Amino acid sequence: MTKESTAASNSYLVGENASREDVDQPWEQDNQAWWDWYVSLGSEGIDSPVDSTRIDAINAALEQSLTEVEPADDDALARELETPYPVTQDQRAFFQRQGYIKLPGVLSRSAVARLRKEMLRLFVAEFGLDPDHEASDRFLSIEMAWLDHPIIEGFVKSSRIGGLSAELLDVDAVRLYHDNLLAKQPGCGRTPWHNDRHHFPIDTNDIVTAWIPAQAIPAEMGPLSFAGPIDAYRQVEHIPFDKFGKSYDQSVDEVLRSSETVQLYSEPFAEGDVSFHHNLCFHSAPGNRTRFSRMALANTFFADGARVVKRPTMVSGDWRKFMPGVEPGEMIDSRLNPICGHR
Repeated sequence: MTKESTAASNSYLVGENASREDVDQPWEQDNQAWWDWYVSLGSEGIDSPVDSTRIDAINAALEQSLTEVEPADDDALARELETPYPVTQDQRAFFQRQGYIKLPGVLSRSAVARLRKEMLRLFVAEFGLDPDHEASDRFLSIEMAWLDHPIIEGFVKSSRIGGLSAELLDVDAVRLYHDNLLAKQPGCGRTPWHNDRHHFPIDTNDIVTAWIPAQAIPAEMGPLSFAGPIDAYRQVEHIPFDKFGKSYDQSVDEVLRSSETVQLYSEPFAEGDVSFHHNLCFHSAPGNRTRFSRMALANTFFADGARVVKRPTMVSGDWRKFMPGVEPGEMIDSRLNPICGHR
């Protein structure tokens, strides 16, 4: 921790999370509060300027795409989510080398439309607002929705998505860590550079997040950005994490952009594209400058047989709710961690 960040404060932190300099402590609030805190660590100066002349056209195109497709019915959706998606050896090799991959057409446009319809309904119920039309500039999150909502359960436990995750990790089977319905509202800032090694308190590097957009994501909406190759994280390991301010995001960005061996990838997502990023892959996302929420379902899977790390930190959030009854050092096999896919 740097001296200046030690003297700083962050209004989103409470208790010992606010008073202590380190992160070697439990998170003291709920997971929505965690997201409010974490997004506050993003440095706006990193993002490229938005071309204001394009925004009206981008918003019009988004509005058309969000209304012109009929959502899939239950039967069609179930069939699609259980149909394998063929992955090539070149795609596996790319993921293993780079730590991420974006696959085209993993879902149909009608499946994406059904996902967004369900997510909108749940955000209205959870937060009392329509995230597209009552923006609060926040990064909204709903976790573990699969337990109570069959449509979300279908996407989370999909053998199509889970099978792809096992194939890319090259493991026999994957279990669910948790699902996460995400809405980056209009005006919400960037998601800071990070990898998930410390976010998920799981003692393996065989962890992947399937990031499933619920609409197309143009550059102005903030698509995920990745740093490859997979070991790019080694170049920023020396940078102290700043839990109070933006210095970590700024410093990581400077190192990654100046490196001769790191390649940054940030491209729009078409409807139906799904990305997968490895536990070690550094990634971020620009802010959302459109008038619609950037919605995505993020499912995190890990190799069957993994254990909880011995010392989870506050960066792991409220991890016990995702693995009830599993203690540090124990194998993860609770009822909330079902096997979702096989190689």
